[in-house]
Amino acid sequence: MNLKFSLILKTLFTLLVLTTSQTILAQGTYTPTQENLEARQWFKDAKFGMFIHWGVYSTLGRGEWVMEVDKMSIKNYEKLPSFFNPTQFDAKEWVKLAKDAGMKYITITSRHHDGFSMFDSKLTNYDIVDATTYKKDPLKMLAEECQKEGIKLFFYYSHLDWHHPDYYPRGSTGHAAGRPDKGNWQNYVDFMNGQLTELLTNYGPIAGIWFDGWWDNKGADWQFVKQYQMIHKLQPQALIGNNHHQAPFPGEDFQMFERDLPGHNTAGYSGESEIGNLPLETCETINNTWGFNIQDDKYKSVKSIVHYLVKAAGYDANFLLNIGPMPNGKIQKEFTDTLQAVGKWLDIYGETIYGTRKGPIEPHSWGVTTSKENKVYLHILNRQDEALLLPAFGKKVKSARIFKDKSPVKIIETKEGIILKLPKKEDKEYDLVIELEM
Repeated sequence: MNLKFSLILKTLFTLLVLTTSQTILAQGTYTPTQENLEARQWFKDAKFGMFIHWGVYSTLGRGEWVMEVDKMSIKNYEKLPSFFNPTQFDAKEWVKLAKDAGMKYITITSRHHDGFSMFDSKLTNYDIVDATTYKKDPLKMLAEECQKEGIKLFFYYSHLDWHHPDYYPRGSTGHAAGRPDKGNWQNYVDFMNGQLTELLTNYGPIAGIWFDGWWDNKGADWQFVKQYQMIHKLQPQALIGNNHHQAPFPGEDFQMFERDLPGHNTAGYSGESEIGNLPLETCETINNTWGFNIQDDKYKSVKSIVHYLVKAAGYDANFLLNIGPMPNGKIQKEFTDTLQAVGKWLDIYGETIYGTRKGPIEPHSWGVTTSKENKVYLHILNRQDEALLLPAFGKKVKSARIFKDKSPVKIIETKEGIILKLPKKEDKEYDLVIELEM
């Protein structure tokens, strides 16, 4: 190859790369509507939501990944819907529990990785109305009750599908399902968009879509730009989040972190995550599994859940706390007792959580700060001494008092910052909250 021809090829390649990059950027351009921006502000104020993982997998009582973990074939897994008959499901009861817990929204699995739709879909018979003896649409009932009670509703929707034949090429999971080694990916994308259209058309105002499963098939042509545009066109206020463990993609409206606070990677899912400039959310379970697991009795204490909620607010994030209802539609007592106790704590301290933003002092080993208007709330979760030294943060402190009873807290100003004299520790104290007025 002569030098001149080589330079021509190099120039053409460079132009191709630049053109492709510009096309991708143009396709990824997203300007949120006013309704969407207002929804983002509401989301940042809400702070606390209920996550619900519920599907035919609950009949086996071993979590939502049982099809993959037990290497079940589609033929055998398709027997589960006939055993799923949640006659004790009560949408009013579920929504009341969320409200009593101080939660402002619910995110529920409309379709998980097993491919079974928990709503009445006209695009498949593999759904709760057509494939079970229950013959009812629980998401329709839940949507109506949420609207009645002022609770926002999000739908979780899995991009990954272990059941659909056109989910091909296969990803990293679902290889024991027994699907043929062929399929039409475009058919699968069209199927997903058709179901999303159903969810955004037949269930009233929807607060958002919570996607999951991209990580199974990172190289696939997901066509997110088209999918996200469709969602925003159907319901402009709907917020889009994707649990892809990456920096936010164009078109997304909030960013979530699975089992971790933003910027942390203790669970091992967020190693590639980069915090963007969107509203944030972290999700966690009450025990160790998302779906109903009859043998999982590793329940987190009320104190640990309150601490996680407070820390999430201190990191400027919402906390989406999960429950896995039983196959009969009931929520187990261990969950309801915990949620009601958290709700009682929020009855007292909700002002220091709802509508707040991350405080001026970065999270420390002793706790976090939240702020609202001219007030900063110190959430002291781990007392280390009888006094607390706060670094200077550029604002004059007018007064300090215990939030619960409004009793004054002594302040000593030093060159290093401000020293607060802490009161005697109370029994079963979850969080000593001190209100600073600026």
